[in-house]
Amino acid sequence: MRITISKLMEMKQQGEKFSMLTAYDYSTARIVDEAGVPLILVGDSLGMVMLGYDSTIPVTIDEMLHHTRAVSRGAKNALVVGDMPFMTYHTSVEDALRNAGRFLQEGGCQTVKLEGGEVVAEKVSRIVAAGIPVMGHLGYTPQSTHQLGGPKAIGKSVEAAAQLIRDAKALEEAGVFSIVLELVPAPLAKLVTEKVNVPTIGIGAGKDCDGQVQVIHDLLGLIADFVPKHAKQYAKIHETMRSAIAKYIAEVKEGAFPTAENSPKMDAGILKQLK
Repeated sequence: MRITISKLMEMKQQGEKFSMLTAYDYSTARIVDEAGVPLILVGDSLGMVMLGYDSTIPVTIDEMLHHTRAVSRGAKNALVVGDMPFMTYHTSVEDALRNAGRFLQEGGCQTVKLEGGEVVAEKVSRIVAAGIPVMGHLGYTPQSTHQLGGPKAIGKSVEAAAQLIRDAKALEEAGVFSIVLELVPAPLAKLVTEKVNVPTIGIGAGKDCDGQVQVIHDLLGLIADFVPKHAKQYAKIHETMRSAIAKYIAEVKEGAFPTAENSPKMDAGILKQLK
């Protein structure tokens, strides 16, 4: 049975921590879903880890919908969140509403995520009023990376911390069902978590958020040359894959693969006639 936003609220009220992971394709979504992760985010981080972009900014809505459809087909129990990419909700309420609707109609997900606080509150309210659950995103917001000067902690001054709290309250009042807090100092993330009634989900924001989210490539060690400070590698799949591929190359070269067991059988009598 699929996780609901009501269940997430219940988990917050009961103090039950939960996890969220990214997934970008059908096979990975199936594994994540089978493992019991309650929330799957089809993040615009796919721009870097799947498409090779330098940031999330070049990611288009068509690219996001393509991957969201695949993940939605693979996840049967987790709540799937489609990440609205750059400039799909910034221009107008009408554009925001139309594009959010596309994620549910074309992408097959159950909810959407967008970045920003007070400045997007009206758009969030309209999207929610249309029956589309919205996840907020505060702190370091990757779609604003050029304005922010790259990844860095947000909320370290009194003014910045106060604004982040106002943004969180504005999102809650607009109707979000949860808020991602990215690169927010742990004490401030704890305070925000206490001040809002909706669940908070941290990424580089300490242990006191209601939930945690990680990019699956970081968790599995799929990218060897960069591990974010806020991530933990639970495996080193990059090394496993490279080793397996090297072994395959060697066996093909040596004639050890394929073997007779890897090929269809043929009746010896038929073969004799052909000769």
